Amino acid sequence: MTLLRRDMHEKNRLSWNEATRAHNSHKRDQAGFLRDGGSTLYPEELDLLGDLQGKRLCHLQCNSGQDTLSLARLGAIVTGVDISDEAVSFAQDLSRDAGIPGTFVRSDVYDYFTTAPEASFDIVFCSYGALCWLSDIALWGKGVARLLAPKGRLAFVDSHPFMMVLSEQTLGLKYAYGGGEAVPDPGVNDYVARAGEALTPSGWEEGVKDFVNPHPDVSFQWGMDDILMAVLTPGLRLTRVVEYPFTRWRAFDTQLEDSERRFRLPPSIPQIPQMLGVVAMKD
Repeated sequence: MTLLRRDMHEKNRLSWNEATRAHNSHKRDQAGFLRDGGSTLYPEELDLLGDLQGKRLCHLQCNSGQDTLSLARLGAIVTGVDISDEAVSFAQDLSRDAGIPGTFVRSDVYDYFTTAPEASFDIVFCSYGALCWLSDIALWGKGVARLLAPKGRLAFVDSHPFMMVLSEQTLGLKYAYGGGEAVPDPGVNDYVARAGEALTPSGWEEGVKDFVNPHPDVSFQWGMDDILMAVLTPGLRLTRVVEYPFTRWRAFDTQLEDSERRFRLPPSIPQIPQMLGVVAMKD
């Protein structure tokens, strides 16, 4: 039985449309940055992805396409998929203005799983705030397996399930762990403004001030067992699991930014896993 909550997906589409405009308002000349050889990728995802030359890559929940086009610069033949109209429109314009080829599709990922040709990609990729928007993680895993060609691989890096139960302000327990628990929120926030230069490699601009999203959102809590079984059940084979003691965005008020623009908890308190990386193969 499907657990899909399309009503909540629609709320999230509206919320992301608003947030995407705010996020991009802080990023200076993104097309010029990419055109001149710039990249928005971090070492973590590049390490997980491996060789990209000539690989057909599907970037699920690609947002505004900056990472997708950075992957194209490394030799991948890219298709980006996102539910946000604003994000996909921006990505299409960015591809044109940067002179980097990429195909971008406006779709709920669950719809894309049923309409895209089966076994049409060598790599399926997602990162940084993707899994929490999935209302049925098991169905997502089946969809990923359907997209992958034989010997293809899934690679993702995202929030660790453990850190997702903690309060941003106090680090105390705030949310339920796993099981797909729905978490309503006032709306996708301006995390780009919160992170500053760490999330604006093309250059920081002040942009939208004091952003308040008029559209609430709903995210979903998935545990480690939910995530790994979603990958394993359709027959994918785990080849790598990595836990990282930092984030690439400011997830907690107490985090400190290090010299590599990673956000870590202060050394005076116990360290926890904050991001999760997974690679799985289709035999």
